[in-house]
Amino acid sequence: MKFFIFRLKTAAFAIAMSAALALGTAVAYAADAQEVYWSGARSLPIYCVERSDNKLAISFDCAWGVDSTEKILQTLASEKVHATFFTVQFWAEKYPEYLKKITDAGHEVGTHSATHSYMSRLSEEEIRAELESSSAAIEKVTGKEVELFRPPYGDYDNLLIDTANAMGLYPIQWDVDSLDWKDLSASDIASRIVSRAKSGSIILMHNNGLHTAEALPIVIDTLRANGYEFVPIGELIYRENYTIDATGKQIPKGTA
Repeated sequence: MKFFIFRLKTAAFAIAMSAALALGTAVAYAADAQEVYWSGARSLPIYCVERSDNKLAISFDCAWGVDSTEKILQTLASEKVHATFFTVQFWAEKYPEYLKKITDAGHEVGTHSATHSYMSRLSEEEIRAELESSSAAIEKVTGKEVELFRPPYGDYDNLLIDTANAMGLYPIQWDVDSLDWKDLSASDIASRIVSRAKSGSIILMHNNGLHTAEALPIVIDTLRANGYEFVPIGELIYRENYTIDATGKQIPKGTA
């Protein structure tokens, strides 16, 4: 009964938020889009994707603890949403049962490195070791090949992006930052996401944010009410015949 009442309150809040934020979405997104420092031919990860079908992706970085993970997975299951989880190797090895739950529920898993270090400071050999080791640890539990990579701290340079690409990994950033790691309230987290999301967006959240699990149903209900559809990042991005513009947007060739 309590859960039913909570879902009613969540739905009502989502409807109210959707109406309040509809007019300001475009302006808010422009102010929030992750800044890309462009200098010549810089190698870039994928921040977002050029799409007109209202598909977007929710992603969770997993590095510190699992306190909210069960509730997040329950919400995703009840909402029939598949997301993408980026796991650090030491997290995958410490919590293999949660990694198994994630993949068994149909969610996508990418690597978030082996040690969660600033990888722009590493040599190519060290980068390869991080990516190979972390991918192997994930694949050992999931039985699935790792295809996506998110640099820790959003920190990268040409060498990191080029090396990841050469290894067959798609480097993934984000264009909508929930800032849930700052322990914002659930309503503030939801407001940030809903006001900035657009077709092709990649949303950044964390599996252990203090109010992430509480904010998640509000985010899903509100964005759905606004006509959006959720897919894993692997289904959002293009695998071939694309370019990445100076803002980090992935664009299919012939439409730029």
